[in-house]
Amino acid sequence: MAHNQEPLAKTAVIKFNGQDFNSLRDRCLSRGLPFEDETFPAETSSIGLKLLQGKDLSSLRWMRPKDILKGRSEPHFILEGASRFDIQQGDTGDCWFLAALGSLTQNPQHLRKILMDQSFSHQYAGIFCFRFWQCGQWVEVVVDDRLPVLKKEYLFVHPRDNQEFWPCLLEKAYAKFHGSYASLHYGFLPDALVDLTGGVVTSINLHFPSDLVMLVKTAAKAGSLMTCATPAQPTGEAKRMESGLVSQHAYTVTGAERIQYGRSWEDLIRLWNPWGKTEWRGRWSDGSPEWQKAHDQQKRLLYENKEDGEFWMSCQDFQDNFSCLYICNQFPVGLNEGSMPHERWSQMMFKNRATPGDTTEGLRRDTQYIFSVPEGMESNNVIMSINIMLQNLKAREKFPLSFKVFKFQPFRKRLPPTFFSQFRNAIEGIVFKTKCNVTKSFNLRPGTYVAVISAQSEAVEFLLRIFLKMPDDDRNLILTVFPLIQASLLENDSQESIFRKYAQQGLNMDATQLQSLLNQELLKGTPGDTFSLDECRSIVALMDLKVNGRLEQEEFARLWGRLVHCQNVFRNTQQRSGVFLSLDLRKAIKDTDFLAGTSVSDELLELMTLRYGDSSGRVSLPSLVCLLLRLEAMA
Repeated sequence: MAHNQEPLAKTAVIKFNGQDFNSLRDRCLSRGLPFEDETFPAETSSIGLKLLQGKDLSSLRWMRPKDILKGRSEPHFILEGASRFDIQQGDTGDCWFLAALGSLTQNPQHLRKILMDQSFSHQYAGIFCFRFWQCGQWVEVVVDDRLPVLKKEYLFVHPRDNQEFWPCLLEKAYAKFHGSYASLHYGFLPDALVDLTGGVVTSINLHFPSDLVMLVKTAAKAGSLMTCATPAQPTGEAKRMESGLVSQHAYTVTGAERIQYGRSWEDLIRLWNPWGKTEWRGRWSDGSPEWQKAHDQQKRLLYENKEDGEFWMSCQDFQDNFSCLYICNQFPVGLNEGSMPHERWSQMMFKNRATPGDTTEGLRRDTQYIFSVPEGMESNNVIMSINIMLQNLKAREKFPLSFKVFKFQPFRKRLPPTFFSQFRNAIEGIVFKTKCNVTKSFNLRPGTYVAVISAQSEAVEFLLRIFLKMPDDDRNLILTVFPLIQASLLENDSQESIFRKYAQQGLNMDATQLQSLLNQELLKGTPGDTFSLDECRSIVALMDLKVNGRLEQEEFARLWGRLVHCQNVFRNTQQRSGVFLSLDLRKAIKDTDFLAGTSVSDELLELMTLRYGDSSGRVSLPSLVCLLLRLEAMA
């Protein structure tokens, strides 16, 4: 399988700009000099001029925490644990990142992956490192601890009590990751959630009736990150409104409760503002009269009147004042049913590079990805997420990739639009795009499909993740479906490498060579389930369009597509009973896409049963392949 298209395995951490933290720190310690990062220098270029307009640049200094404090106190990386209250947003509009970070602090296990074990005391050398996720890999970003200060004020995130610096340094690393602090000025919440976790984001429709308290509690129990945002004003600028909320601003969702209020109950949601101040002033806000009527025990547990940016509001006010709610987890969430912890999803990831010129007709096969939808899961059962490399962003308004989903038809070299059902006719659910990600939720019937990705105007590196919802009672389904998909993707590079490995001088192959290929590359079954030489001669005869007794590359590609589907039909049928019986043949024929519309009489089916089944009624995969290929030729 081609190295740029195979399912991704766990890989080593990537060193951003080739900088290795341990080597750089050890060199600084041996020299007795603090680290200075030449790849993100202490200059205005690392900030960005649009954030410095109207400011007195003569007062701009880059200072290390120890120099800022000047012995009044000692700087700490983390003091008494990391929390959202350690964060106070500065002059850049990166609330989208800080709100996601605030949510991450509620998941210490994930936070440790980002922050690691660092300090201003043990082996301090003025160097720190953090990790962010990009296109299937964790990227380690190194920074020095010089922070921009203007007239003795922190320009960006402020450390809590002027002592705790992990948020300042993490923000600097994220700015370096994106190119500058200015690159963080306005962004998309889902991008930050994915960068901090490598998860997949679910967008919740706030106008669709749902139990928000149960939703938030269920998501929190599963370790999800949750953020939300207010809509933009006509001016397009973030502005504090009379309600106390800030327009076009991101918040962290930190909790939800159903509280007894007088003789009734009310649903509340708790939010946190990355500014570290400026709170909601309406019902259930700090100091509001509603708290006086709340049950005393619940009030003691929930109510704190502090100017720390965190506040409660009713779920109805939340739905009226906020435009979106995002939930991020390692797998998609099905919160409307309240069954998220019990849902089973399987995932595959493919990293590739799309080039412009690919269209729905005559598509290059290296942009096609095949997957199968199992039976019994027909509600929001497929979610696809595409992430692009930051280097592909540039200054663009539109997401640079598009993709469509078709019913898989392996015997077609071209994909005429009139023949296939495009995703816009099949999709039901959420579709949202951001700067780096696009996520689509599908309702697809059981069967085999192909996702086709194309670039708009330039080459783009991307990661495709396909999530399939799995039936609860099929515990082994993930083991049977995904090895099949991984081994059988229709990829030019994969086919060519396999073909060249077995073909005579890399040009063509005969039945003997095909037999070796099929038994070693396609089958890993029990003895007796191998392709015989006679079966391979029959396959060559059926697929040999030039009638020369050999298969060339193009003919083999057509065959490989059919093998993908035959293997899929075989394993899906076998999964239900543990064995493929001749009694399953009619359904297998019906499920075979390249036999669509083919009708088989009872008499013919009985003859095929005698010909291709053994004495116990069992049908092997090689026998099924020969049957379906011969039936196609007859049709």
